[in-house]
Amino acid sequence: MSDERLEKGLANRKAVLGEAHVERSFAKAGTFATPWQDFVTRTAWHDVWNDETLPWKTRSMIVLTITTAMHREEEFKLHLPPALKNGVTLEELRALLMQCAVYAGVPAANAAFRWVREVLGDEADALGRPGDG
Repeated sequence: MSDERLEKGLANRKAVLGEAHVERSFAKAGTFATPWQDFVTRTAWHDVWNDETLPWKTRSMIVLTITTAMHREEEFKLHLPPALKNGVTLEELRALLMQCAVYAGVPAANAAFRWVREVLGDEADALGRPGDG
């Protein structure tokens, strides 16, 4: 019997996070946590990410916002490169983090700014300062 939700979820998950990450996640799960990986793949990556109401760029921005607010460094760093691939610009990323500071707290946004530098390095500085022509 085909599990269409799992298959489509896997395709979405691999498209966003990369095949290597997804394969590692399942390999590290072992038999105990494989049902968890299946659940995450069906629910998050099929039922949510497959819903065309919001484009992937918007979904990526939501994930970065939530992971900043909840101080989930590992998940933020995992989703940052795919967010850029999904069309989030550095300018939008900076604005997102500034707004997170207002609603989730300066320490949360401060950490996320640091995580951006850790993941992107000098690429993060390509944007320049606001107002620089």
